[in-house]
Amino acid sequence: MLNILIADDEHLARETLKLLLSEIPYIGKVYEAKDGTEALKIAHEVDPDIVLLDVEMPGYSGLELAKHLPERSTVVFATAYNDYAVEAFELSAADYILKPFEDERFELAIERAAERVRDKESQHFQSLQEAFQQLLRERQSEYRKRLVIKDPGRIRLIDVETINYIAGAGNYAEIHLNDGKTVLHRETLCELEKQLDPSLFVRIHRSSIVQRKHVVELRPNDKGDYSVILDCGETLTLSRRNRAKLDELTC
Repeated sequence: MLNILIADDEHLARETLKLLLSEIPYIGKVYEAKDGTEALKIAHEVDPDIVLLDVEMPGYSGLELAKHLPERSTVVFATAYNDYAVEAFELSAADYILKPFEDERFELAIERAAERVRDKESQHFQSLQEAFQQLLRERQSEYRKRLVIKDPGRIRLIDVETINYIAGAGNYAEIHLNDGKTVLHRETLCELEKQLDPSLFVRIHRSSIVQRKHVVELRPNDKGDYSVILDCGETLTLSRRNRAKLDELTC
């Protein structure tokens, strides 16, 4: 249902327009204003889909008013003045009809405006979809899908899914892969921890980060720490200070 605002200083003209609108099934609420000032106030209160404007009105003229309406509102000029059509269409009016007009001509003007409203809504929805997709891409790119390993004479790309665990080695990190290979990467564990998705990787020790899906067993030790057994057969240590991360490893 489309909501309409009628702005016309003649009472009879407003009543005629309301009567014509009552015959159109997709019209919802109809608001009315007797001058441009009142019309502007109502327009920003109710945000109408379509605004029917006379050209000559007290306060703001119809042409002036069209420049200050809410962006989503579509304008149709319904007036006795035929001198302003060019200016009206320059203001992106959907139609410009001259009084007195036939019922069919009025319905055509409203249908053109309704089509314009539907186009705006479609464009708005598309813009929202594009914004959502961009947000999703940004969210997905917050964490690295690949690590860039710079070796002499080449650059290697390592998919994070292929990582079993990462061990600290001073300013370097030893990246242990599913295929049993180890890659030396010039970044600290602290730097890597920020780049890796915490839903996939857990820092279990000051010197190790493990990919959760490769943990197959946890064994408590006498000192309050845990042995972390991976599916590759490697055993790491969950330090006492990281015991709170047990739930992250088991969920």
